[in-house]
Amino acid sequence: MLKRLLTFRWILTTVLVIAGVGVLIRLGIWQLDRLEWRRAFNARVTSQMTAPTLDLNASQPVNGLFDMEYRRVAVTGSYDFSQEVLLRNQVWDNRLGFHVLTPLRVAGTDWYVLVDRGWIPFEDAAARVKYYEPGTVTVQGMIRRSLEKPDFGGVPDPTLAPGETRLDAWNVVNVPRITAQSGLKMLPVYIDQAPDAAWVSLPYRSLPEIEISEGPHQGYALQWFTFATILGLGYPFFVRRQIGKQSRQAEEAVGQPVVDQGGVS
Repeated sequence: MLKRLLTFRWILTTVLVIAGVGVLIRLGIWQLDRLEWRRAFNARVTSQMTAPTLDLNASQPVNGLFDMEYRRVAVTGSYDFSQEVLLRNQVWDNRLGFHVLTPLRVAGTDWYVLVDRGWIPFEDAAARVKYYEPGTVTVQGMIRRSLEKPDFGGVPDPTLAPGETRLDAWNVVNVPRITAQSGLKMLPVYIDQAPDAAWVSLPYRSLPEIEISEGPHQGYALQWFTFATILGLGYPFFVRRQIGKQSRQAEEAVGQPVVDQGGVS
């Protein structure tokens, strides 16, 4: 049997099976890593969403804001509409439009914070002055992290062409680039403004829907490990069966008469 296993065919098959088992185990480990990441994400989000509302007028913990994503926040100040930009490809009730991103000067400081004030229709982008909110305003919402690149399959923001000084419509909320473009002293995060029952006009406010669950990762990991076990334990039985089948066929061939041109011998 050992001699039969040392043929090129069986060596190649065995190597492929071992590689396949390794790949399946690695996929299972990857799903477990995703599960741990998801649990850590859930814990972080839950702790921030249940924390007291952060008053940006009382303090500006600049270095810690990045780790406060999804925390409720309140801030009073006034908007600088000269540096307002748009976020592309935003849909509301099956209508295409933009979100307006406006720097808000935090009252009593020289800091600005970018605020996502909500959705406006696509056709109103050039005439969005009618959606300005002048004077002193109080914004309540949620802290969000800046993005450097879109999700998988998304289109990154272009670099400015020679002679261009600003980009008006963005694909992601890239706070550092928007800060550099505006020249303002902006905080490293932005605010998603929360809906308000008293606000029924455009821009329409919204907050992200955050799923707090472990997802299917544990089930997927078990699935991959099961496949690896079936392949790893089943292969020796398959080899033994095939070698036995070949041996029987060889024995049967030896017992058969040999036919040549002279007849039966």
